[in-house]
Order: sequence, then structure tokens, then C-alpha cells
Amino acid sequence: MQQKSTDPRIDNMFGGDRLWAIFAVLSLWATYAFVFWKVMAVGADEDVIAALAVVGAIVLLFNTASIIAMISHYAGDKDHIYGLDLHYLDAKKQLAV
Repeated sequence: MQQKSTDPRIDNMFGGDRLWAIFAVLSLWATYAFVFWKVMAVGADEDVIAALAVVGAIVLLFNTASIIAMISHYAGDKDHIYGLDLHYLDAKKQLAV
């Protein structure tokens, strides 16, 4: 279970990054599914389709696993990761005033 940060802006920034990461993975899966469907519609050789399916599954597996690992890492260290961003954003605002 995730722990709430002391600054709600950190949770908002993490939530936005997590949402975009999930969107990127879903887009990748949709793109691979569409391309695979179109290749099958062309009537490619069964060996070619099998090779594309295996390689595509490996790419999807590793990309999905890397995004899950990234989200997990960010969740565990979000105070440090986003806190640094917020420190510099706040400093920039103070200089502008």
C-alpha cells in the first residue's frame, strides 16, 4: 500500500506520471494488436505470423514489466523524486515575485 506524502502536490505529480505510464503501455499493446491483426489479414505465411507473435509477446512483456518496475520505484521514492522538482519550482516562483 502506498503512503501519502506530506505535500499533496507530490501525490498529484506521481498520479499524473502513473496515469501517463499506464496510457503508454495500453497504447503499445493496442498498436501491437492492430499491426498483428493487419499482418494476419494480409495472409502472411504461418511461420512469419508465429515469429511475429513470439517476438511481439517478448517486446510487450519486457516493456510492460519495465513500466511496472518504474511505477513501483517512483511510488517508493516519490518524496525524493518529486520533492526535488517542487523545491526548484518553488524557488523559481520566489524569484519571479
